[in-house]
Amino acid sequence: AAHSPRTYAHLALLGDKELLWDPEGDGFVMYGVQRRSWVALGDPVGPEDRLADLAWRFRELVDRHAGWPVFYQVSGVRLAIYVDLGLTLIKLGEEARVPLAEFSLQGGARADLRQSHRRAQRDGAQFRIVERAAVRELLPELAAISDEWLTNKTSAEKGFSVGYFDPDYLSRCDCAVVDCGGKPVAFANLWLGAQQGEMSVDLMRYGAAAPKNIMDFLFIETMLWGKERGYRWFNLGMAPLAGLEVHALAPAWHKLGRLVYRYGENFYNFEGLRKYKEKFAPQWRPRYLAAPGGFALPRALFDVTTLISGGVGKTLHK
Repeated sequence: AAHSPRTYAHLALLGDKELLWDPEGDGFVMYGVQRRSWVALGDPVGPEDRLADLAWRFRELVDRHAGWPVFYQVSGVRLAIYVDLGLTLIKLGEEARVPLAEFSLQGGARADLRQSHRRAQRDGAQFRIVERAAVRELLPELAAISDEWLTNKTSAEKGFSVGYFDPDYLSRCDCAVVDCGGKPVAFANLWLGAQQGEMSVDLMRYGAAAPKNIMDFLFIETMLWGKERGYRWFNLGMAPLAGLEVHALAPAWHKLGRLVYRYGENFYNFEGLRKYKEKFAPQWRPRYLAAPGGFALPRALFDVTTLISGGVGKTLHK
């Protein structure tokens, strides 16, 4: 994971997925199993010239167990791999990446961000990076923030494609912390890609004592910190169902997805999430699901959601 330029590789450190290793030991596919769906998270991780072989090894493993191979949130640049595996591709949404060389708080287009940043500073917000060696001693305070956040949001922890509060996992990453009055009020663990290619945050939590717009402040400070250290991109993650075609001849999945995007706001703030990320002026890139076609496809989508939610009951509740 530390040698991967793509930050999602750090999700292998979460401990809730199986790993299929490359024979050389420097690459892997991370996956979970739900019913017949064997769900690989993202593209295989490892040297570029062996990613296709890793995908085929995963396909062969799944076939030996009479399962369905599913690749969740794969990139557009490697779609040929999944076509060769005989899988059907559907667009899940678009991933937002901010080019850090261009990021600043200057100019009229950044007025809202600039005001949010200044307001948080006036309210006493102070930013710092805690290196991973020192994170464990801070965990009791971070746990209190996380518990308060979950209670206020009436939310449960998720997993698989997103991190959850786990002491071992958090201790493997540097942590961005916001203090007020000398005490932590918000935090996010950092994912740092190899060769300063990409950086991101995963678990983001804040307490009731945090200033208004604290997430704006944390994102801005983290991006400026990464820019100073030569990182090229900040990955804001995916906006689900964003960027689907509106054409009358668009595939049925795009039409269904746009209906969910339009009428599903009571269950998930699709449009609000897209607009929030848009204010950082990111570049958008499509992300896909590769899975068997036909009747297996909707079941595979449900199985992916179940893995992320942590169980069928939680999926149906959502």
